[in-house]
Amino acid sequence: MSAELFLELGTEEIPAGFIPQALNDIQKILCKELELARIDYGEIRTFATPRRLTISILDVARLQQRQELELTGPPARIAFDADGKPTKAAEGFARTNGVSVDELKTIDTEKGEYLFLSKIIEGGKSEDKLPEILPRVISKIPFKKSMRWKDLDIRFVRPMHWIVATFGGEVVPFSFGDLQSGNCSRGHRFMAPEEFTVNGAADYILKAEQQHVIPQIEKRRQLIEEQLEVLAQQLGGKINPDDDLLEEVCFLVETPQALAGTIEEHFLQLPPELLITSMREHQRYFTLVDEQGKLLPHFITVANTLTKDPKVVVAGNERVLKARLADAMFFWKEDQKSKLEMRLEALKKVVYQAKLGTSFEKVERFTELAVGLAQQFAPQAVTMTKRAATLAKCDLETGMVYEFPELQGVMGREYALLEGEDPRVATAIYEHYLPVQAGGELPSDDIGAFVSLADKIDTICGCFSVGLIPTGTADPYALRRSAIGILAIILDRGYAVSIPDLVSKSVHLLETKRQRDAEDIINDVIKFIRLRLVNMLSGQTYSADVIDAVLSASFVEPVDALKRIKALSALKMQDDFEPLATAFKRVGNIIKDGLDQPVDQTLLADDCEKKLFVNLQEVQDKVAGFISEGDYVRTLEAISGLRQPVDSFFDGVMVMVDDDAIKNNRLALLTSVSDLFKGIADFRRIA
Repeated sequence: MSAELFLELGTEEIPAGFIPQALNDIQKILCKELELARIDYGEIRTFATPRRLTISILDVARLQQRQELELTGPPARIAFDADGKPTKAAEGFARTNGVSVDELKTIDTEKGEYLFLSKIIEGGKSEDKLPEILPRVISKIPFKKSMRWKDLDIRFVRPMHWIVATFGGEVVPFSFGDLQSGNCSRGHRFMAPEEFTVNGAADYILKAEQQHVIPQIEKRRQLIEEQLEVLAQQLGGKINPDDDLLEEVCFLVETPQALAGTIEEHFLQLPPELLITSMREHQRYFTLVDEQGKLLPHFITVANTLTKDPKVVVAGNERVLKARLADAMFFWKEDQKSKLEMRLEALKKVVYQAKLGTSFEKVERFTELAVGLAQQFAPQAVTMTKRAATLAKCDLETGMVYEFPELQGVMGREYALLEGEDPRVATAIYEHYLPVQAGGELPSDDIGAFVSLADKIDTICGCFSVGLIPTGTADPYALRRSAIGILAIILDRGYAVSIPDLVSKSVHLLETKRQRDAEDIINDVIKFIRLRLVNMLSGQTYSADVIDAVLSASFVEPVDALKRIKALSALKMQDDFEPLATAFKRVGNIIKDGLDQPVDQTLLADDCEKKLFVNLQEVQDKVAGFISEGDYVRTLEAISGLRQPVDSFFDGVMVMVDDDAIKNNRLALLTSVSDLFKGIADFRRIA
């Protein structure tokens, strides 16, 4: 027999960004608790609004599974004395497991004779376990920030006002803080604050909607999208796509009502990104564009109530927006009174990081790095790269960015264009912050890419130089994101960037700041970036052993490493890969570190070793040419042709013979075979 388990936690309004993770955590914690309690369960559904976190689990068993235990106790020689009487060790083992000594048996093991107990624990009623499990689940839900309220010795994301906990429609009784669980939920705070009884998810959904609460997340999101679409069509435009804002708004309302307002025409002279950011970040407004993508003078807000007079609400939102955009207009005009370059001097007074100096010093460092990259990969862009790097952080000293920090880069680009800077330089000022997240937009031009790489590598090396190294989940300077950004840009643009060289140059520029040995910093940063590449590629279609085999052989240029990973992945898909890998693993295992000496042909006595030597020479010439072209597919195909000669060699001769000259000559031959893979992949790491 089974029944539905239903749990709802009613609270003050929870920050929208906390809710999705909280639902995942509740589900994981509750399922783990049920499994530990040996309680079977079925389908899981979660619901949430700003004021409630809810989970429903169907087919929860009414009885725990019976448990069959086989327990090994102390050695028999310790459990019984010379007269065969039980000692305290035997009595303690029996007492701990709720049986008498007479019920214990002995069992023979490799270590001798031990006490043994075979025991069956019958399953108890689930309803007896749930009052212990549910409050424990609530207390274990992790939040980025939690709080206490009243004088209670509990913490939660926000003060809790009610708890619904039922199993098969019956209340699961427990207390949490000063709250007692029950079967009464509450409706919309303003439109229907009354309590209503709950008897499972189906009943809950129906009654909640009658009380102006839509608990199903997808239904609420779909309703918002439909309302936005209707209003957008009425206004002759379409919604500016913003999935993140839609997700956030969905968790800000219990019953949505979309309302359209107007932006005063003169504010449209402000940069579109400024208008969009101001409305999105501060007001949670959706913006509209026409068919050409031009911003329209309208916005849409989503209210949490079904308003009696929408005009009043819209007018209030328009007043708030007007005041905010008036501030933006003021900063827009004031900032243009000073050129960007004039703000560079002010960066000398801005502390970038206490141990790493000012923002001006950082600009000097990454400008030199960016110019070096331009000289290597796009010499014609050196001048513009230097200009873009010099101006990259100047907008941090503008009033607009001070008021709207999220517009850094955007305002630098806009002011640079107004001042007549080359459009590529202006674009690079914005794009040097890219990507802002894993999988995000990347720089579209070499100039922005060079400045972005330089800025990010300076950040990583700077932090590692003064001991600010990420640990566990703590990464306050977002160094992991910077490393992923570096790799994403390099792979996207195909730059043959040497990570060791780039890191070494960056650490050299930090000579007056670093508090650790330069070699240690360089090695640590290279390992850090290498691990980011492992994580990036592991999330794609490449197997972990192939990635490990390639990067263990060599990690210098990410583009080259990816070529080798693709080639080895393709080879691994072939039917005869397993015997091929086995043969070359055997080579690596026998030679270990290898033997650095030439092969003496006069010591090659057996036909199989002579044949291997001849084939090896033919393959060596081919491989050298393929590697110089960066063609690792043909390289590995050529090397794989040695499998049969290698197998014949191992079948025909013994390597570790008594004659040192012959033994070393055969080891040298195998070392030459292994050297073909040097810098490509370590076959010993292939699963």
